[in-house]
Amino acid sequence: MITKDMSITEVVSKYPQTAKVFMEHGMGCLGCAAAQFENIEQGARAHGVDVDDLVKALNETLAE
Repeated sequence: MITKDMSITEVVSKYPQTAKVFMEHGMGCLGCAAAQFENIEQGARAHGVDVDDLVKALNETLAE
């Protein structure tokens, strides 16, 4: 299960299928330096994304 305190890079590394979810939510800078140390909540806030919606979509992708 993905949580908002997990790092973006950790999630994409473990679950490559989640990259499209980040991009669909306007977070296309997965390779940027910030993605290596920001957690999902911090990244979502920086991009004006609802963190709860993002985490829900990420977990739905894992369930598929």
